[in-house]
Amino acid sequence: MDFQLDDDQRALRDGTRELLERRFPRARLRAVVDGPGVGAGPDRALWRELGTVGFFALRLPEAAGGVGLGLPEAVLVMEEAGRALLPGPLVATQLAAGLGAAHAADGSAVITALDLGTDEAGADRLVEHLAAADAVLVLNGEDAEVCPAAALGDSARRIRSVDPATPLHRVHPPAVTPGAARNTGAAARLRREAALLTAAQQLGSASRTVRMAVDHATARSQFGRPIGAFQAVQHLCARMLVRAESARSVVYAAAVTEEASDIAAAKLLADEAAVRNARDCLQVHGGMGFTWEADVHLHLKRAWVRAGQWQTAAAAEEELAAGLLPDSC
Repeated sequence: MDFQLDDDQRALRDGTRELLERRFPRARLRAVVDGPGVGAGPDRALWRELGTVGFFALRLPEAAGGVGLGLPEAVLVMEEAGRALLPGPLVATQLAAGLGAAHAADGSAVITALDLGTDEAGADRLVEHLAAADAVLVLNGEDAEVCPAAALGDSARRIRSVDPATPLHRVHPPAVTPGAARNTGAAARLRREAALLTAAQQLGSASRTVRMAVDHATARSQFGRPIGAFQAVQHLCARMLVRAESARSVVYAAAVTEEASDIAAAKLLADEAAVRNARDCLQVHGGMGFTWEADVHLHLKRAWVRAGQWQTAAAAEEELAAGLLPDSC
C-alpha cells in the first residue's frame, strides 16, 4: 500500500502551512500566551478565516458546501496546526461540522467536546476552551449530539491548565443531560477520528521540535564550534527525527485504514514523539530552554495536554492488547 502524498495532498499541506505562518506567526503565538487575554479562547477572526478556506468543512461533501476530501487530508491539515501550536478546539469543531452543526463548517462557531464515555459513570471530564465555546459536541455512550455550551450549566469548574493557551474546565457528568441523540451510534467512529486527528497534531509538534533543535544546534556555538558538531547533541537530534518519522508512518497509515488498532498505535507513538521530542529539544537548548522566552516549553506543555485527550496511552495499549489476544481468551 502506497502512503506517499500525491501532488494535491502536498499542495494542501504546503498551503495550510503558508496560511498559518502568515496568520499565526510566532509573534501571535507569544501574544496568546503572554498577553493579558491569555486563556480567553481562539481568535475569532482567524477561526472564521479557517472556515472560509475549508478547514472545518474539509470532509463535508461538495454538495453540502464542503471540500469533499477524506481523513488523510484532514490529518495533513491537523499536522500543520500542531506544528504551529494553533490553539482552539480544532478537532471538535471539524467533527461537529461533519454532523451538520450550525455554523461549524464556516468557522462562525467554536465547538468543543465532552466525551462522557461508555463506562466510569460519574467520573469528572476535562473540556477545553469551554468558556469561549458556542456549543459542545457531547459523546454519550454510543450516541453523539451537539448541545449549547450553556447546557453544562453549573457542572463546569475552571481549573488551571499546564498549557496557557488551552484553558480547561472540569465537568461533572451527572449534571449533563443531553436530549435525544442526533446521531445514534456515531460516537465510536467520532472517538476514533478524534484520537487520530489529535495524533496528527502531536506529529506536527514533534516534527517542529526536531527543526527547532537542529536550528539551535547549528546556530549555537561552544568552544569555537557549533554544538551540533558534538556527538551527544547529534544523537539527541537523530533520536528525535526517528521518533517523528516513525510516528508519521503510523499516523498516515491509520488515516488510510481507519482501523481502531492502527489509530491506537498512531496515538500512542505520536504522543510519545511529541512529549519526548519536546524534552530532548529542551535539552539541546540547555539552560535557555527552561526560560519562559523559549518556545520549546510551549510544545512540551501542549503535548502533555493532548496526550490526555481522547485516547490516553493506557487506553491505546489496552486497544492494541485486545487485538493481539485470541477471541477465546
